[in-house]
Amino acid sequence: MADETTDTSKDTTPAPAKDVSDDFVTRSHTSPSGLRYTSTTGRLVLRLEETKDGKADGFKPKAEIFLVAYTKDDAEEARPVTFAFNGGPGSASVWLHLGLLGPRLVKSGDVGSMASAPFGLEDNAESLLESSDLVMIDPVNTGFSRVVEGGKTDEFHAFVEDRDLVAEVIRLWTTRNNRWLSPKYLVGESYGTLRAVAVAGRLFDAYGMAVNGLGLISTVLNMSTLRFFPGSDLPYALHLPTYAAIAHYHGRHEGRELVEVVREAEEFAARDFGYALTQGNRLSAEEYDDVVARLHAITTLDEGFIRRTNLRWAYHEFAAELLRDEDLAVGRIDGRFTARPESLQASDSHDDPSIRAITGPYSAAMNHYVRAELGYENDLPYEILTARVHPWSYRTFEGAPVDVSGVLERLLVHNAHLRVHVDYGYHDGATPHFATEYVWAHMNLDEGARARFTHHYHEAGHMMYLNPVARRAQLQALQLFVSNAPRNSQQ
Repeated sequence: MADETTDTSKDTTPAPAKDVSDDFVTRSHTSPSGLRYTSTTGRLVLRLEETKDGKADGFKPKAEIFLVAYTKDDAEEARPVTFAFNGGPGSASVWLHLGLLGPRLVKSGDVGSMASAPFGLEDNAESLLESSDLVMIDPVNTGFSRVVEGGKTDEFHAFVEDRDLVAEVIRLWTTRNNRWLSPKYLVGESYGTLRAVAVAGRLFDAYGMAVNGLGLISTVLNMSTLRFFPGSDLPYALHLPTYAAIAHYHGRHEGRELVEVVREAEEFAARDFGYALTQGNRLSAEEYDDVVARLHAITTLDEGFIRRTNLRWAYHEFAAELLRDEDLAVGRIDGRFTARPESLQASDSHDDPSIRAITGPYSAAMNHYVRAELGYENDLPYEILTARVHPWSYRTFEGAPVDVSGVLERLLVHNAHLRVHVDYGYHDGATPHFATEYVWAHMNLDEGARARFTHHYHEAGHMMYLNPVARRAQLQALQLFVSNAPRNSQQ
């Protein structure tokens, strides 16, 4: 009788997932003010409860989430704790971490005086750590965060899955560190503001965790205010004050104050321009000519360009057109930055000179800092701004705008102590201030809820902390914001 053998060549049973564990490293530090604190750096293994055939199938490792936590040593009471992340989607938290909140700052310089390689770091004397513990979170496939071996690489590249993952990271960190009685704040930038509101809603709905405040930096809660597409006139009007502000920065409104130029653009956008856009070809020739003349005066764009675009142009077209006569394109993240485009004849500019200017300093600083000062080693590339999260799914909103303003409305009703800090950059072409103001104006809030907002405007771009004056003002306001919450003593 022949020996029995088992043919495994066609065995499609997936191999069991490799077990993984947290790999945190701790270091002790002292801030310039004398505050003694501990950094905890590494990847937290996120395990999710699963079922199979209606039966519990255990907690399965799904992702390894990179975070850096800073906690004050020997705190006598429950300090506030601030959870922060950037946006993208596809951005690591390095921008808020080393540009604004953390105890160390990248030496990047600002427009007109950018630092040169190899760059460096310096102490942040006004770090938010002086008033609050910090937890900087990198979502999946940003920073050192990845799905576990054998996992689906795109499992968390979607609104709901990303929201739930970040909320679970916050719940788990809070639980493990006994911080349920600490005042809790979420700070997000750009898509991170949409994420912050969504995560706050998830924390409350799923875990009963109420946060004390939301810090919204360069805000987008309703993407229909920003996305240019046929049939939607709203974004064209809401970008107009930003076009005026950027033109002013580049000397196109000589002798006038920025606030004056912006207010004129806001009034025209909200009234006459908004009306003209809704009328389409029902405008008379005289009315059309008047709108063209007004748009030229406000934006300083060529009247021929305004006519050829039929009063409607996307930001990337503006970026190419504003300084075309100087052979320059302006930035989107920060309209103060300029660069000579590859093609002087291009009708639009998607290559953002502001992103190009700051990527080098932040990348160098983070890759040095995490190893040399925080003591964490990992051979993976630190993804500071990556396309590997795309395509990003918004299937939850299929057939409707991507909009979380209703979630914030509900949170403000359910939590009468929730406060909201908002930062705007006048030269931010990615999330224009007037678009954010539009969202606030259309939220169903009473006067009490509106009084819980504080609004802060800066003569800078999307990452307004590139401007040292704006950064100091921003941090002073955030220090007050996180210090106002009532504190519960540890029992």
